[in-house]
Amino acid sequence: MKPVIVNWAGIDDVLLDMDGTLLDRHFDNFFFEEELPRRYAAIHGIPFEESRERLMAMYRSVEGELAWTDLHYWTDRVGIDVVAMHRELNHMIGFLPGAESFLTELRRRGKRVTILTNAHIAGVEVKTAKTGLDRYVDRIVDAFEVGYLKMRQEYWPACQQLVGFDPARALFVDDDEGCLQAAQQFGLAQIVHSAKSSSRLPAEASSRFMSIERMTALLNGSPFLAER
Repeated sequence: MKPVIVNWAGIDDVLLDMDGTLLDRHFDNFFFEEELPRRYAAIHGIPFEESRERLMAMYRSVEGELAWTDLHYWTDRVGIDVVAMHRELNHMIGFLPGAESFLTELRRRGKRVTILTNAHIAGVEVKTAKTGLDRYVDRIVDAFEVGYLKMRQEYWPACQQLVGFDPARALFVDDDEGCLQAAQQFGLAQIVHSAKSSSRLPAEASSRFMSIERMTALLNGSPFLAER
């Protein structure tokens, strides 16, 4: 991947995705593609593969809508307390390599840092309790507060009004190309793709956006690059 040089002098607001950008998406992948189908299969007495296919079809049926990430919706839909499952499996929740160092350096540079996540508030609360992510940032904005998911065009003007950032002086990083495309169409100045969303999967560079494997790659040779 080519080096990504950020014009930090021209950036006031750093807008960051949570899962797959700062936090390891392995947790979410395992949760929704492996463990939830396993428990659903046990309840309904069906093979795992059939259970997984059913759930994947359910996920696709509401993709792009708030229900897609609404943990209370999924609790009702599948008859399993998915919030309680998040707490039970919270030992799998953690930062991606370099994420904490990156956030610490942003604080040192005096940038305003806002997490923009499609995640449901119940999931955000479990993840911040486990990682302390909220202590590194100025604000965490979930999609339900905005009213749309980030890949929707309606999201960005509503988010701007809520957060108060200048698109011309903002950096946005996300692992979802649909979210990046919507942000680009809205006019955000600097957009970067997080290519290494999961510690268990290989990096996948974007063909449309500048990609990085670790957040510290954005720090332009900062001396504060010791990764945790």
